Amino acid sequence: MEMTTQFNSHMSSQTLAACFDHTLLRADATPEQITSLCAEALQLGCAAVCVNPAYLPLAVRELEGSPVLPITVIGFPLGAVPASWKVEETRRAIDMGGREIDMVINVGLLVAGPEGARNLQEEVSAVVRAAGEVPVKVIIETALLTPELIGTASRVCANAGAAFVKTSTGFSSRGASVDDIRIIAAAIKDAGRDKTCRIKASGGIKSLDQALSLIEAGAHRIGSSGTVSVVREFVQRKGT
Repeated sequence: MEMTTQFNSHMSSQTLAACFDHTLLRADATPEQITSLCAEALQLGCAAVCVNPAYLPLAVRELEGSPVLPITVIGFPLGAVPASWKVEETRRAIDMGGREIDMVINVGLLVAGPEGARNLQEEVSAVVRAAGEVPVKVIIETALLTPELIGTASRVCANAGAAFVKTSTGFSSRGASVDDIRIIAAAIKDAGRDKTCRIKASGGIKSLDQALSLIEAGAHRIGSSGTVSVVREFVQRKGT
């Protein structure tokens, strides 16, 4: 498939790789795999490496002195823990060297009824305050939300100070879609936060066409365990 969009016409493999949080969040991930993940991210020039909290100190050591950020997840993957626990996790992650925080919302509280938006606002605001200057990405798990609730969650997160609204954990029924990104982008703009809040697409992004379609829809960052193969596909296709 020919890459014909304006965005792709001036993209290089380096600019593509810089959109990626190279990710390994599987329960059976080993220290050796985390070390390899970091080496790949350094070689490609990714934005960040995203790992579970237990492996954050290892990622911090492997990435020391580089522009690649060590980041971790909070309340992952279900988000169904008290906000106070997420606050404490956030503080501990930052103490361990986390440079960005990817937090999962309590989806059940959001969908439960009229108080959902207020509950989400309080939760996100508390984590953002705890993070201080460290950017917080808020995972809203779009697979579990109606389009209306995706918009509501996006506006609330942006207004609460989230640096990114993130689509998915990758552990639900599906990951990011182009429609998700468009809804999130419109909601953030409607809230007047499109200059301060960005979008991260994640979950099941394994191909170049997937990544490019999400970026073109408005995603600024891509979370994927398939970064290497996506960038390799870009280089091969660009060469033809």
